[in-house]
Formats: sequence, C-alpha cells, structure tokens
Amino acid sequence: NKEFVDHYLDIPFDLSQTIFITTANSLDTIPPALRDRLEIIHYSGYTPEEKFNIAQKHLLTKVIEANGLEKSNIEIPATVIEAIIASYTREAGVRNLERTLHTLSRKAAKELVLHPRKKKISITTKNLKKLLGPKKYDEGLAEKRNMIGAATGLAWTSVGGDVLFVEVALTPGKGKIQLTGQLGDVMKESAQAAFTYVKSNLKSLKIPFSKVQKTDIHIHVPEGAVPKDGPSAGVTLSTAIVSALTKIPVKRTVAMTGETTLRGKVLRIGGLKEKTIAAHRAGITTVIIPKENKRDLEKIPDSVKKAITFKPVSSIKEVLEIALTKAI
Repeated sequence: NKEFVDHYLDIPFDLSQTIFITTANSLDTIPPALRDRLEIIHYSGYTPEEKFNIAQKHLLTKVIEANGLEKSNIEIPATVIEAIIASYTREAGVRNLERTLHTLSRKAAKELVLHPRKKKISITTKNLKKLLGPKKYDEGLAEKRNMIGAATGLAWTSVGGDVLFVEVALTPGKGKIQLTGQLGDVMKESAQAAFTYVKSNLKSLKIPFSKVQKTDIHIHVPEGAVPKDGPSAGVTLSTAIVSALTKIPVKRTVAMTGETTLRGKVLRIGGLKEKTIAAHRAGITTVIIPKENKRDLEKIPDSVKKAITFKPVSSIKEVLEIALTKAI
C-alpha cells in the first residue's frame, strides 16, 4: 500500500517516504484502527501564565495591526487579558483568546471611526461585559465551609483541568446505590468499586452494618448536563461516601485525584499538571495524589507548587486521614 492513486488525475503517488503528522484535541474520537497505527505524542495545554505571556508578547501586536490600529489607539491592560483567559475562553491553546482580542480591537476601531475626536480607546475590566457580554465561564471554587458527604476531586478534559465536586446523600432504603450527573460507564464502575470498598471495611471505618443495610446512597456529580467519565475520581467518591456515613466533614481546602481498587489501593492517573492548575485557581491549598505520580510533580509550574501542598498516598486509608476533619 505504498501508492495512492488520484482518481481524478489517474496518477499514482508514491507515499513510501512520506511522514504524516496529524493533530487532535482528543484521542477518544480517533477510530481504533487508525489509532493503532499512530505514534502518539502528548502535549499538555498552555497554563494561564503561558497564555498571558503569549498574548502580551505576540498576539496583541498582531491583532492591533490586523485591525488597522496602532498601539497608541488602544489600551488592553494585563488585568483584561487575565479576565479574558479566566472568564471568556476555555481551551488548551490560544485560538479563542486571539479571536476575543480581535473582537475588542474591531470594536475599538469602530468607536474611533464613529467618534473622530477620540484618539485612544481604553479597555477595562469594568467595560469588558459591555463589549463581550456576560462571562461565559465561571471558575469552580472551593467550598466555603467543611461539608459532610461532599468532596472535591480534580478532572482532566481536552481543554485543560477542572474541579469536580462529588455529593453523597443518604436516604432510608435497602443498601442500594444511585448515580446521577451524566456519568460514563468507567466512572459508574469507580463509584461501585468505592461503595464495595466501604462495605468491606465497615469495621475499620467504624460504620455500623445495620446503617448501610437500611440506607440507600445517592451519589451526584453537579453540572448534570456535562458528561463525565474516567477512573480518577475513585478517591473522591470513596471519601464522600465515608464522610456521609460517618458524619465527619471533608476539609474544604483539600482536593484529590486517584483511581482506587477494591483493596483500597490508590493507582496512578494522568493529566496531573492540568488538574493541579485547576486546583490552584479554585483556591485549593492541599492536593492528594497517587504516590506513583510523584515523578510528575516536576512538570507543574513553580507558582502552583509554591501555593499547594502535595500529599502522595498509596491507600484510601491515607486519603481519609488527610481529607477528613478528624480521625475515624
């Protein structure tokens, strides 16, 4: 199969010495037959600091000139760029950031044409809503107080990291588990595994068997319209379930990520850099990670590492000791 025949020109092309380079935001949509023939090179998305520097050093000049303006005609301060990155774009790269800067420049150019006496347009965080409309995205923030049955997890998506809240409510019943929040099959299995771990360790967790036997557990992950999947919420699900059954609150400034097993082991996860950046934005000060992910800490920006305390763990028991407000 070294040749490709163009049926319009009816000419064969020798592709034996050709290297195809393709890009994708998500591997999930690539057909398995094609994916098996690719050498995958993973690139993490830009951090907010990197996006800010790219905008200041490269995009601003390019955008201003493209819209027929000079630097003296428009002022876009650092606070505005930061606000655009946080509230008007959600991406791994800077394409929408550049597009938004173009929008501001075009509106500034229009204002200068309509009002010839004006020589300069200043964009501020106060008039940003008028120019771009309401915020498109709100950053997930840490809980305002320690909560029973509510734990903070971390998720990775094709556009970066995000904070994931897990809520557990107990109702009279027969020991069944209910899952809501548009969870994928893998995440549902993680929840089942977390519940099984708790039931098999009732004695060490000091949870009466009769309580579990007469109680239904409802697990909900907010933002029900957004699909969620993956195994890395295992520790978060386990912590929220234990908190609900023991009535011990979870520390609001602690977030966690890690896959779990039925024996209570915490396994390695991916996307740690993006997840910890999301935790930093949300005001989290402590992040629980799998011990196997310690080597990935060197990829995390120094500004994030200075603000967050990382707690590597290898078991759910260690997670509970850190995450709960008091010992079981």
